[in-house]
Amino acid sequence: MSSESNVKLTIALSNPSLDAEEQERETRNLLREIKELDVESAELVGVAEIPEGAKSVGGFLLGVLQAEVSLANFKKLLGFLGDRLGNKSIELEVEANGKKLKVKASSQQELMTAIAAAQNFVAEI
Repeated sequence: MSSESNVKLTIALSNPSLDAEEQERETRNLLREIKELDVESAELVGVAEIPEGAKSVGGFLLGVLQAEVSLANFKKLLGFLGDRLGNKSIELEVEANGKKLKVKASSQQELMTAIAAAQNFVAEI
């Protein structure tokens, strides 16, 4: 059940030093941790939604997950991502009220900038 006031995040982890199995394990660990937060939903992204050039494993996109969270818990989730993914290369897509913001980060500094952009984006909606 999707609500207009919820924010949908798509998180794509990119770590060329990991093989597909390690990348999937890392993604599933992150998914499990996100589910422990106060989110509406969190899941791996199914192959039906494959972006061009993405790899899939077992019917799911490799390294990609989606979470839906209320506006009230959006900052908490972004804070968690900042702590957890600071040194990883990620692509974050934020969708709220039909508008999308896509940001990439490959360092702690870039991730903090991306998180600030995501917070500002949602605050303007």
